[in-house]
Amino acid sequence: MKNTILITGGTGYIGSHTAVELMLAGWDVVVVDNLCNSERLTMERVASICGQAPHFVQGDIRDAVLLDKVFASYPISAVMHFAGLKSVGESWQQAAHYLDNNVGGTACLVAAMERAGVRRLVFSSSATVYGQPDAVPIPESAPLRTTNPYGRSKLLCEDMLRELQTADNRWQIALLRYFNPVGAHASGLIGEKPSGVPNNLMPYITQVAAGKHPFLRVFGDDYPTVDGTGVRDYIHVVDLAKGHLAALRYLEQEGKGITVNLGTGSGVSVLQLVAAFTQATGIQIPYQIFPRRPGDVASCYAATDLAREALDWRAKLSVGAMCADAWRWENLVKNMQE
Repeated sequence: MKNTILITGGTGYIGSHTAVELMLAGWDVVVVDNLCNSERLTMERVASICGQAPHFVQGDIRDAVLLDKVFASYPISAVMHFAGLKSVGESWQQAAHYLDNNVGGTACLVAAMERAGVRRLVFSSSATVYGQPDAVPIPESAPLRTTNPYGRSKLLCEDMLRELQTADNRWQIALLRYFNPVGAHASGLIGEKPSGVPNNLMPYITQVAAGKHPFLRVFGDDYPTVDGTGVRDYIHVVDLAKGHLAALRYLEQEGKGITVNLGTGSGVSVLQLVAAFTQATGIQIPYQIFPRRPGDVASCYAATDLAREALDWRAKLSVGAMCADAWRWENLVKNMQE
């Protein structure tokens, strides 16, 4: 095998879409996942899309023996690291677990990479590292200040990886700060499948459309935005996955690290997203207004100049495509459950 990429958390939402894009672009892929928030069946669906399955190893990235075996078994040239817990609300109840899994897991992974002599890493970070932004759009140079344990775990990982790269310039690390991934693969075979009640807006909208909830809860309609509801930068998960390939190519060509936002560069309000979903699917989404949630910001969207200039990448898929693809995936999920 040549150009083999290890994906941690590769059966998850973003990891599985990135596995598809890597394989379609000619890379071999090895997935390591403990399946704590995903399912093995996802690899079969990836195989249906790509015509072949990734190599799959079930295990935890905190297992040093397992990681050493993986690096010894495959000619891995780079790692894309998605394995991590990501619920803001849950992180308040399980702060120590988030530190152990996200920060401890990342430390264990880079130690195994060092032992194997693999020093090229694309890291899944988050716009949560910006906390309450001073202004939008948010550039990569904006102050870093988190407002919850999940965001803090991502920032601690970033700090650790920056220190590692500063201490040893053989390391090439891309820190990718995501904004709000939504949508699903156009095939309808893979997508976001949250356990329990969704924390994110798009899967909640699709579940309301599927009749799983009576209405959408909209938290706050008195923000200083176009319609009073919160504004976010929603990016199609396939565009996001392709951003990882662009980051990998940057590391290969430039031989140095980069920290970059992955977003569309424009904001969409909650009610605008609801209207876009209705336009894309013909389904009306009932909603009710609730008080603001503590910690929510009025508006958050990315400055994307660096991604365009350094990675030659930009988001291309529309909000309508995000909605249509998310609904196609939700229908598959619904059919599987019936």
